[in-house]
Amino acid sequence: MEKALIIGASGGIGAAVATVLQAQGCAVTALSRRDDGLDVTDEDSVAAVLGALAPGFDLILVATGALVIGGAAPEKTIRKVTARAMADQFALNCIGPSLVLKHSLRLLPRDRRAVFAALSARVGSIGDNALGGWYSYRTAKAALNQMIHTGAIELARSHRHALCVALHPGTVATRFTADYAASHDRVPPEQAASHLLGVIEGLTPADTGGFFDWQGKRVAW
Repeated sequence: MEKALIIGASGGIGAAVATVLQAQGCAVTALSRRDDGLDVTDEDSVAAVLGALAPGFDLILVATGALVIGGAAPEKTIRKVTARAMADQFALNCIGPSLVLKHSLRLLPRDRRAVFAALSARVGSIGDNALGGWYSYRTAKAALNQMIHTGAIELARSHRHALCVALHPGTVATRFTADYAASHDRVPPEQAASHLLGVIEGLTPADTGGFFDWQGKRVAW
């Protein structure tokens, strides 16, 4: 991989992926709201920042996202669901990556393999949901999965070598999971980054539009 674009590079996973790629000799463009003013929930911001980039990225990874927004914790019961919390989850976890996909299509090469990937979450799987709860976050990630799958269909028409996938990174030791991972083993961001990059490298054209975990296994929709 020669050239990569990381969206959300100030976060734990995004920063780790950028570091691993740079150590491999990849030219990385690392963007975030904190360092570059890229607000993925604002289309004008996305259009302006991505519009200033030249095409030719072998990988575009969207590593933005949040479990708790504005102090609204994951809901354990539907009685805790609010319009504000759900709208905030959709804005960051679904609409944001969707806008990045919209404005980054021109950055993907048409003559060789390229991958657009967005971090999703296993809890966004409808088929794998046996516990309930976490309504807004689950629903936003499920919507993101649909956007990625649908985007892959369109992308294949113009970029026949490109892939578009959703990835579940596992439970990573970041601030994101600090208060919600008591029953899960957490892995360091650098290890999670290596796992994800290994999955990305192993993808084939038949995998476009899919949802994969950090081991490369398909996750149920």
